[in-house]
Amino acid sequence: MSLTLSTSPEGVSQGRRASSVGVGRAHAKAVLLGEHAVVYGAEALAVPLPQLTVTASARRSGRQTEGPGDVSFTVAGPLSRPVAAQASDGLRRLISEFSAAMRVEDRPHLEVTLDCAIPHGRGLGSSAACARAVVHALADLHGRQVTEDETFALVQTAENVAHGRSSGVDARAVGAWAPLLFREGEVQELSVGCQGVFVVADSGVVGRTKDAVELLRDAFQMRRGAKEEFLRRAARLTEEARYALADGRAEQLGRRLTDYHELLRAAGLSTGAIDGLVEAALTAGSLGAKITGGGLGGCVIAVTGTEQADEVEQRLRAAGAVRSWAVPMRGSADDER
Repeated sequence: MSLTLSTSPEGVSQGRRASSVGVGRAHAKAVLLGEHAVVYGAEALAVPLPQLTVTASARRSGRQTEGPGDVSFTVAGPLSRPVAAQASDGLRRLISEFSAAMRVEDRPHLEVTLDCAIPHGRGLGSSAACARAVVHALADLHGRQVTEDETFALVQTAENVAHGRSSGVDARAVGAWAPLLFREGEVQELSVGCQGVFVVADSGVVGRTKDAVELLRDAFQMRRGAKEEFLRRAARLTEEARYALADGRAEQLGRRLTDYHELLRAAGLSTGAIDGLVEAALTAGSLGAKITGGGLGGCVIAVTGTEQADEVEQRLRAAGAVRSWAVPMRGSADDER
């Protein structure tokens, strides 16, 4: 599939040597706790899913350009045509912002290709991962160094076009190699003292984040104090989970996940299919499980011992999950990149 994007020229070129083909990569993420509350300034915990990746490549083409910054854009992988078309608006803005921020003067026709293995609409950060990969492909192509803060700002440019106001969790987590604590754009790596596995299962149903956000906002307006009560409960569960993860108290970490699922379910943000997957994970021996992401579809994340991970995955698939991934609990010091 090909789309044509147009951007406007800017600036001056300097930095490391440019490449004939620029390549960038990123990966998926899952929210451990903090969904919805993070939009209101509360903390959220997120974990990287390095098995699910996206690779972007960018090259100068020899074809005639219709104007400075003209781009041919090709998408491979599970992204559908409508999704790719929607994402192109954000990526077009990102390319323009990159050129301005990095002072790129040379603006030939570009061919940009995305190979994305992250299923869309599951709360796994597919659009942010694509944007991050494109940023680093452009940096490689043009011989630029981009900091994490510069990358975050550029990815947020694309995310805000695609989704409206974005919390920024995805933009940070799709480049992380350890669990993160996120609050209002700032992140820190979490200490990991637990042994075990995070199992993520895809329900096969596209989540409806926008509908979920509106549903929760309407609920807050219907009852005085509902918003404060939700945020207070979410903040406490997230904080307790953070310290349980650091202190090696896997059973308490699991209970906090299940409690957070009940919080979201009570708010109407889960579905029967998702609840069935949560129950299947718990029945199979998980220490805790919950919906992950915006809600009304998407994925489930479970905390399990290493020995139980295979059984949990089998039970989840038997309960309707279309695919699953197991991610060992570890911090950056344990990462074998």
